[in-house]
Amino acid sequence: MALKVIDTIYIEEEIKEHPRTIDISSKFKDARVLTIGKFGELFNKKSQSFRLQKRNPALILAKKAGRCVLPAPKGFGIGGHKNYYFSHMYNCLYDCSYCFLQGLYASADYVVFVNYEDFLEEIIEKSEENPSSVKTFFSGYDCDSLAFDKITGFAQYFLPRLRKIENCEFELRTKSINIEVLKSMEPIKNCIIAFSLSPDEVAKTLDKKAPNIKRRLDAMKNLTDQGWNVGLRFDPLIYSEDWDIMYSKLFDKCFEIIDNNMIHSVSFGPLRFPKAMYKKIKIDSPREKLFIGPFEMNNGTVAYKNDLEKQMSDFCQDQLSRKIGKEKIFHCVSDVV
Repeated sequence: MALKVIDTIYIEEEIKEHPRTIDISSKFKDARVLTIGKFGELFNKKSQSFRLQKRNPALILAKKAGRCVLPAPKGFGIGGHKNYYFSHMYNCLYDCSYCFLQGLYASADYVVFVNYEDFLEEIIEKSEENPSSVKTFFSGYDCDSLAFDKITGFAQYFLPRLRKIENCEFELRTKSINIEVLKSMEPIKNCIIAFSLSPDEVAKTLDKKAPNIKRRLDAMKNLTDQGWNVGLRFDPLIYSEDWDIMYSKLFDKCFEIIDNNMIHSVSFGPLRFPKAMYKKIKIDSPREKLFIGPFEMNNGTVAYKNDLEKQMSDFCQDQLSRKIGKEKIFHCVSDVV
């Protein structure tokens, strides 16, 4: 996807002279630049329209205050004893119909936190706690890890430094085919480039603005040929007519193209929304067929009916177990909060 021109950049006063702020803003020479106090005063403002802003998002450059590295939601992980996530960015270039960000944030503007050094410092601190335990750090929870990377320089900064933290694993979650920076460096054994995947028919309808599945698989093949470990992320599972046939075809295609030895892990998980988030998304996107169902409410969470969710999960576990070792398969069940 070609990056849409940013015509407005908001910069927090505190970091307007930060080298990364200057570098990022210089890539949008025609944008108007406005100085603000704290980004939350703009980003969290009430009575904003996520759908309207998504047509032409602004860019907000800010400093991440407070904790930069947070515990991952319960049920979210790929085998580590401790799971954390960190978000150098809020919001995404893509516009996938099922994305929880449209219900989580009031604004669709892109927020980039330029204080990468503080993120790295906290990652190192966490890695040194109880060194014998396996820890996994996830990037891509509140954004796509690579889609905006030509602007942010995220991977170029972090990856060489993460290489040195040997007692941890790092996942970069993405749908992007922006892999040039990865191909320019030696593969990092403790880093997993994890691609979110859906059946072609689903992706064509719901993965708006994202590269199609073939291009994602081609990118994965390029990376594994070079020596990078990849992850297959079938998350969330989307119900539709003939869903089982479509997912079976997708699994076949993935394992035909990607060398099993280079697949670090495979995960799948159900489609779930907290009630308030689901209500907000449905109001903002009243014509989106995805939200017709078949859903039910359970303990404040909107999800497919229990028997259908179990049927889909059991099917995926069975099909995937025929293609790769069970120790590499993870059923991730976490509710966004």
